[in-house]
This record gives sequence, structure tokens and C-alpha cells, in this order.
Amino acid sequence: MTSSGLQPRQDGDAALRLLRDGALDLEGRLVDASNTTLRGILTLDGVSARCVYKPVRGERPLWDFPDGTLAGREVSAYLVSRATGWDLVPPTVLRGGPFGPGSCQLWIDEPEDAEPLVGFLPAGELPPRWFPIAAARDDDGAAYALAHADDPRLARLAVLDAVINNADRKGGHVLVGDDDRIYGVDHGVSFHVEDKLRTVLWGWAGKQLPSDAVEMLDGLAGQVSGALGAELADHLTISEIAEVAARVDRLRETCRFPQPPEDWPAIPWPPM
Repeated sequence: MTSSGLQPRQDGDAALRLLRDGALDLEGRLVDASNTTLRGILTLDGVSARCVYKPVRGERPLWDFPDGTLAGREVSAYLVSRATGWDLVPPTVLRGGPFGPGSCQLWIDEPEDAEPLVGFLPAGELPPRWFPIAAARDDDGAAYALAHADDPRLARLAVLDAVINNADRKGGHVLVGDDDRIYGVDHGVSFHVEDKLRTVLWGWAGKQLPSDAVEMLDGLAGQVSGALGAELADHLTISEIAEVAARVDRLRETCRFPQPPEDWPAIPWPPM
């Protein structure tokens, strides 16, 4: 598991205990975020780690998501990710903090030499095994392409996004940890009962799911109707949990990645 570099690596249970029970000292605000997003340091029993704390009171009202629910959706994304066995979302809990209850997620440090997997690249100069997603131009009119790598780690993240109905998979929400694993962050606008999938990871649209994804979905179906569903009930409505199960079933039936929606913007803005 990747952590802040302030302490040794920790296993999942230890990270969750630190997130839930550690003393939280704030370092500052991440000003690019649309909702109040604060970075802090957690300390417990001599162990410290950086975290991202998003208080409920700092959530910006949205027309299509109920007020005060984004933190719970962040936690729900972690719970589903953990249930898949892929661990694509950093450990996340709901806890109290200096500005009241909110989500608290382990901070992921990206190595300086980490190769980005999503970005804007000069048109016609895409590396091998990269998917062009959308055309763009810079301020001088030069042609660029929004693109992402044909990477099995990203494909898993695309499947997770389809399950949780992620409405905001920006390229900047894909992190590469120092263990060469990728992590998805910022899942506050997920789990809507209506189809709202918006992502930059459309490279596999309509293609057959890999065998490991099909196997994962088969196992996840039973968990949603059992222990996972009970955990999600602390954060989501009955209808939202039912739609998680329905999306899992649809993916199992088609065994294909979803297609971009025709009645909803397919790519979030900004895309990075």
C-alpha cells in the first residue's frame, strides 16, 4: 500500500485504523478542487501518514446529487473497490475532523518519474497502444488528442467506474503510486440511480471484458446482495444499492465495456 512517505508501508487494516482513529492535523487546502478538500497528517501510536479530508460541510450543492452525500459516496467507492479484490481506491473512511464529519482517504504520493497514463498529446504522435479519445487544440491552434494508454490497470479502473456509475473520471483522478499500481480518487459524484458515466477512459468502449473482470463481476454480484450491500447501506439509499447490483448484472450479461451515453456528456469537464 502506498502512503505519504512519512512512515513505513502499512497493510489495509492498519491503514483503516489510522484513518479512523488517528489524530488529524491539517496542512492546507487543495485549491483546485471544487469542494473543500484538505490535506492533513494522521498520527496514531507513533505512526504518521498523509491523508485527504473532505468535510461534508464543504460540499458544494449539486442539482442531481442530494446535499451532504458526497463523503459517503467516496467511502462507498472504496468499499466496492475493496470487494473487487483489485484495491483501486485508496483506503477511505467516514470520520470526524476539525470541520466536522467527512471522508478521509490515504494520500497517494506519485513518484516524480512516474509515466502518465492519461493526457493531452500532440495529434499524430500517440505512443503505441494508446487510445485517442477526443480532439483538442491549444491556444496557438496546434492539434492535440486526449488519449490514454491501453493498460490493463486502466481497464480495471474503467470496469470499476462502470459499476459505481462514476460521473467524474478525469485524467487527473488517476494516480500512479510508488508501487507501480494505479489508484482512482475523487468519487463523490458516483452511485447515481440514473446513468451518468462520464470518463476519459473510453478506449475499450464496446469491447469484450477481460476474463479477470468477468470473474470479478461474478463474485461481486453475490457480495452486493450480502455483506457489501450491508456496508453500502450506511452511505447509499436502497435504490442506489439496487442499481449497483443492476449494473453488475448488465456487465455480466453483455461481457462488454459500456458505450458512451448519447443523452449525457461522455467526458467530464475539465477532462484532466
